[in-house]
Amino acid sequence: MRAVVQRVSQSSVTVDGQAVGAIGPGLVVLLGVAENDTCKAADYLVDKIVNLRIFEDDGGKMNRSLLESGGALLVISQFTLLGDCRKGRRPSFTAAARPEKAESLYDYFIRQARQKGVPTQTGRFQAMMQVALTNDGPVTLIVESPG
Repeated sequence: MRAVVQRVSQSSVTVDGQAVGAIGPGLVVLLGVAENDTCKAADYLVDKIVNLRIFEDDGGKMNRSLLESGGALLVISQFTLLGDCRKGRRPSFTAAARPEKAESLYDYFIRQARQKGVPTQTGRFQAMMQVALTNDGPVTLIVESPG
C-alpha cells in the first residue's frame, strides 16, 4: 500500500457536484492499493499514519500525532499512486490491485482508522472526484507498507 499524506487545515471531496466528505484540521490520505497487499499492510499503514508525529505541540515543534491532536482523516482511493512511469510516456498500472480487492482493502483501512477513534470521512470508490484542501505547513509525506 502506498499513501500520500497531507496535513491540512481543511479538506473536502465532491462527486458530481455533491459533497461526499469534508474535514477540518487533520490529514488527507490518498490511498493506493497494490495487487499483493493484505490486511496486514493496511493495519501497518493505519497505525503508522495516525501515530505520525507531524502536528505541532505547544512549543511549535512537530511532536503530536493525529490521535493526540484530535484531528480527522479524509481517505481518498487513488490507484494512480501505483503508476509506474519509468518506461515510455504512459504510466503502467499493472501493480495496482483489481477494483474488487482494492475496494475491500480501502474499506478495511477506513474501518481500522475509525476503530482507533479517528473521525474519518471518505471519497467514493472508483468515482471521478474533486478534492479541495488547504495544505497546512505544507506537510506532505509518502508512506508505504513494508514489502
